[in-house]
Amino acid sequence: MPKAPAAEQLKLLDLQALDAKLHSLDLRRQALDADPRLVPIAEELAAASRAAREADLAVEEAQAELVKVEQSVEQVSARIEKDEARLYAGGLSKDLQALQHDIEGLSARRSDLEDAELEVLERLDGLRGRQAAAAAELAQAQAASAALRSELDAQLSAVAEERAHVASERSEVAAHIDGGLVEVYEKTLAKRGVGAARLFHGTSEGSGMSLSPGDLAAIRSASEDDVVFCPDSGCILVRSPEWS
Repeated sequence: MPKAPAAEQLKLLDLQALDAKLHSLDLRRQALDADPRLVPIAEELAAASRAAREADLAVEEAQAELVKVEQSVEQVSARIEKDEARLYAGGLSKDLQALQHDIEGLSARRSDLEDAELEVLERLDGLRGRQAAAAAELAQAQAASAALRSELDAQLSAVAEERAHVASERSEVAAHIDGGLVEVYEKTLAKRGVGAARLFHGTSEGSGMSLSPGDLAAIRSASEDDVVFCPDSGCILVRSPEWS
């Protein structure tokens, strides 16, 4: 059975209190990292990003289509001008009739292309409206995500700062406790989750349970400098004058 002066064992309660605080802060950090708002807001941001990309692509495709139609209109118009110049220059009647027929066909083609151009322009106008709306929704989602991230980062920073302070205090307390006792405490803490707890009026504060008469008798028979353990939780039981 490990041994350590009763006064040294009593210091373990201060160490355990600090370790409990560190554990609480670690749980707080984990809770912040897993904040339930993170998943839905990330999904909203992803959906808004996809919608914005799709809206941008639709506008780009319509703009490319418009350029293609405009180029076709220019090409047909150029052919009409060329044929009209040849028509006005005169020539054989048969050739002039063919030119006239060609001009009529090209004019009909240009009219169709101009109608298509107007349709693309109207569609492009609607797509640009959707693009602007999608961009606004994306900006809103980005702002909400950034606001949440800023809120959580501020809380994480506060937790980290407090943890560093508590860890420093813990190191100071541990440095003033018997090294062998601290080693036993550390092993117990790692294995049991609780390193030390009071035995108060027959109840282990490590397990929250009253010890059996047999367990109490065994502890009562132990020397003051014996390190005793809770039969239920396995932690070190720190005895005080009123322990029994």
